[in-house]
Amino acid sequence: MQMDSKLPRGVAISLATLLHHRFSPSSLSSLYSHTMELETHPQAVVKDQNQTREGFGKESCDPKSSKSLSDRIIPHILNLYASRATPRDFEIYAPNATFEDPLMCAHGIQQIKSAFYSLAKVFSESRIVDYSIEENVVSPGKMEITIDNKQYYKFLGKDIDVISLIKLHTEDDKIVRHEDWWDKKPIWSRETVRTPVLGRVVEATRRASMLATHALMRFGKDPST
Repeated sequence: MQMDSKLPRGVAISLATLLHHRFSPSSLSSLYSHTMELETHPQAVVKDQNQTREGFGKESCDPKSSKSLSDRIIPHILNLYASRATPRDFEIYAPNATFEDPLMCAHGIQQIKSAFYSLAKVFSESRIVDYSIEENVVSPGKMEITIDNKQYYKFLGKDIDVISLIKLHTEDDKIVRHEDWWDKKPIWSRETVRTPVLGRVVEATRRASMLATHALMRFGKDPST
């Protein structure tokens, strides 16, 4: 139902009279001024209202304004861990992003692709079955997203459950560092173990494992569709 934007003077005066005891004189003056503006320039007022409604509609329909960064990233993370990754899922990473877990240390998107594309080669099933998310703003443009989760894998017919803490460090809405802490424990490195020499050995082992996987996965080549 569409109402006429031009309000008759008699109706406006009656409305002002009825509301007299509920508004202050200044409010009544404002109401009367708005009424006179509506009578003399109805098209301008209606246009202004339409612009307001249009702006609200655009904001509410804008995916970026209604979704947090984790809302946009999580569906891709779930695809990666479920062995159903597509090239688009890796667009959440910055070009020089890193990925680390206790077995591998990947540098760059191509190595990250090899790490996740290899899941389907090793496990008959894999997925994140339960998770909770926490977002922390580190500084303008930088954020840390923590995913407390439980992962499921099937290897040679055997079910494997992994309790994990995934840490995603982002800059300008892109992941720059992805860490997967199994059993919620920091990944071994020269910074996290008491013996730096042992940490270097572990780091070298994880890098060697990544390079071997990278070669076997044809250096991060996307699977044919």
